[in-house]
Amino acid sequence: MTEKRKGARSIKDIPPDILEQLNRGEIETANLTEWLAVDQKLLLENLLLQNDRKEYLMPVLENINRLKKQTVNSINETIGIGLLTLAVKNKDDEFLLKLSTHPADLVRCWAAYTIGRNNDLKLKEKLDKIQSFASDSHFGVREICWMTVRLDIARNLEESLAILSMWTTHDNENVRRFASESTRPRGVWCEHIDALKQNPGLGLEILEPLRSDLSRYVQNSVGNWLNDASKSQPEFVVEICDEWLRESPTKETQYIVKKALRTIKK
Repeated sequence: MTEKRKGARSIKDIPPDILEQLNRGEIETANLTEWLAVDQKLLLENLLLQNDRKEYLMPVLENINRLKKQTVNSINETIGIGLLTLAVKNKDDEFLLKLSTHPADLVRCWAAYTIGRNNDLKLKEKLDKIQSFASDSHFGVREICWMTVRLDIARNLEESLAILSMWTTHDNENVRRFASESTRPRGVWCEHIDALKQNPGLGLEILEPLRSDLSRYVQNSVGNWLNDASKSQPEFVVEICDEWLRESPTKETQYIVKKALRTIKK
C-alpha cells in the first residue's frame, strides 16, 4: 500500500521504478519530495492516453508553455482549468468524474480545480462538491482543494462563513480543518482576505466551535488563523485568547492560544 511508503528524502534518491509508477499515475506520492518530483506533463499525457483523450493534450500543454513561471502549483492549476475547459466544450462529464477518484493524488488535485474554477456552479454547490476533496487521505489534495475556492470564499465571505461554520462539527477532522484553513486572513500561497485582516471577528463563527478541537491538525490551523489576524489586529487576538483560556482551559485550547500569540510574544 502506498501510504506505508515513507518516500525518499531527496528527488535523486527516488527509485526509478517508483518515479515511473508516479508518472504513470498508478500510485500516490508518499511525501512532499515525491510530490515535487512528479512530471505533471508526462502524468497528463499518460492519463489522456489511458482514457482515449489524446486530443486534449496539446491545448493544455500550450497553456502550460505560456506560463511566465512554471511551478508545481501553477502547472497544477493550469492543467485542472485546461481539462475543465475541454470537458465542458466536449460535454465530457464522464471524464471529469474519473479524475476525482483517480489513484494519483496529483490527478485528484486537477479534479479539484475542475470544480473550484467551474463558473457554472454556485458557491454552495462548489463547496458541497469540494468537501470530498477536503476529506481526501492525501495532504496534497487537501491543500490544493481550498486554494481552488479561496477566491470564491473571499468574494462571498458572509455566505462562505455561514456554510463553512456548519463544517466545524463534521466527524472528519480534515473537513473541520478546511473550514479554518480556507478562511485564514493571510493564508499561505494565496491572496489575503482583507475583510478578515481588518475585522477578524467575522471568523468567530468558524473559530469558536474549534477552540478545543481534539485534532492537532485542526488546532494548528486555528492557531495559524489567529496568528494571521494578530499581525493586523493584535488586541482582538489577545482578547479572544484570554476569553478562551477563561472559558475553556483545556490543553487543546492552551496549545491553540500559544500558537496564536507567537508573533505578538516575539
